[in-house]
Amino acid sequence: MLYHLSYWSLQALTHAFTAPPAENSRSPNGVTLHVSTPSTTHYDNPAHGERFAVIQPERIQILRDQPVSAGRYVLYWMQQAQRAACNHALEFAISEANSRSLPVVVTFGLTDDYPEANLRHYAFMLQGLADTAQALRQRGIQFVLRRGSPDQVAVSLSREAALLVADAGYLRIQRQWRQSVAQQATCPVLQVESDVIVPVAVVSHKEEFAARTIRPKIHQSLVRFLTPLSETRPTQSSLGMSFDGLDATRPDAILRDLRIDRSVAAVTDYTGGHAAARRLLDRFLTNDLQGYATRRNEPGLNAVSHMSPYLHFGQISPLEIALAVRAAGPSPDADAYLEELIVRRELSMNFVTYNESYDRFECLPQWAIETLHHHAGDKRPYVYSRRELEEAATHDPYWNAAQLEMVYTGKMHNYMRMYWGKKILEWTASPEEAFYTALELNNKYELDGRDANSFAGVAWCFGKHDRPWTRRPIFGTVRYMNDAGLQRKFDMRAYVRRVEALAQRGVE
Repeated sequence: MLYHLSYWSLQALTHAFTAPPAENSRSPNGVTLHVSTPSTTHYDNPAHGERFAVIQPERIQILRDQPVSAGRYVLYWMQQAQRAACNHALEFAISEANSRSLPVVVTFGLTDDYPEANLRHYAFMLQGLADTAQALRQRGIQFVLRRGSPDQVAVSLSREAALLVADAGYLRIQRQWRQSVAQQATCPVLQVESDVIVPVAVVSHKEEFAARTIRPKIHQSLVRFLTPLSETRPTQSSLGMSFDGLDATRPDAILRDLRIDRSVAAVTDYTGGHAAARRLLDRFLTNDLQGYATRRNEPGLNAVSHMSPYLHFGQISPLEIALAVRAAGPSPDADAYLEELIVRRELSMNFVTYNESYDRFECLPQWAIETLHHHAGDKRPYVYSRRELEEAATHDPYWNAAQLEMVYTGKMHNYMRMYWGKKILEWTASPEEAFYTALELNNKYELDGRDANSFAGVAWCFGKHDRPWTRRPIFGTVRYMNDAGLQRKFDMRAYVRRVEALAQRGVE
């Protein structure tokens, strides 16, 4: 090893970084990742007599490799995994701090100019950070919330840190932040992946074509990675340390001072934070998991878990959700949910990691680009402007209802998101304009907009992760959806009534 970590970490990292590298085993950050499969699933810390739940070494990446120096604390730079529960990066930081008899400090950099974020997103995120700050305090950990570019906030606090631990982010800007920190930090930097079940580079070293190609790769690793993570008690408190920062427990006051886009109102249907996420999850497990496989696509029922906004902001761990669903017992309903949570969601992480054009029309497979261009001149039955679409001013009551649901609640029913995107393609002057219109509206109004799942979901409407179908006007061989299919399968009047009630409440 090129630097000195605690005994516990040394054992884990030896597994991760001394085995022969797999072919093209390169992490998204450009750090070579040597993947192995140790026979043990837990590690002991002989210095403290503690046993830690599994933090698989494949979750850990070295971003800045240098000897560990003296410092006042171990710094966990929280950015993607915005929670105190079931957070591998946090638990790793605590274990490292304990081995040095140091406290843990957690920091979050709050930027005013995150791409495409607005008041709706910031309000939900700050509610969650308030929840997280309180949970960390109960564990004797100080949360330092500072305004500024996240990478520079982390770098500034690294100057007195013995070690900086970061969580993993998959979007372009998140990876750029981590690269910046790795280049500028004054201490070793490790990244711990905690927002997927199976680490991205373990699953695949290339962009996967579809769910059917990534599914067996994920399944073969589930027995190893779908394991509980217990909390480690910090041996030193950081609550008595002094830092400049914002009061995270006053989200409304912080929100008032931010220089952000305020054109989209905060939502009232969902409250940010792990506590709120757990209440919704428990309600889903009690009321809607049974029958999920058959009822999930019915827009009028809305029998879904509502976890996507919380997963987007890292306010709940996919591992916590998966273990809770698995604990409910084996069933086709649990299988259907876990397929979406793990295989489909982690296909999206694979997509944004390995396709640098994930937010551009060029991300589509070549067959889809060619067929859409071939039919670009086909006559559209309707052509709507972006403003007409945004205002739900189309001839289609089902599409209008989907748009209004998103505008008023920050969330659209999963099945309607597919129909919504397909119709934008049909009613817009060109496929490129349709693609960017769908992406902009999704990112503006959805709480989980600007997420790997959102980028993949919009791209799916244009052929991504799909196959060619029967040729049709406008769509070519891209999968087609129409209102007759909705009427045949679902009680669409019930869905329209549900959204009309939401809209009326919004007006009042």
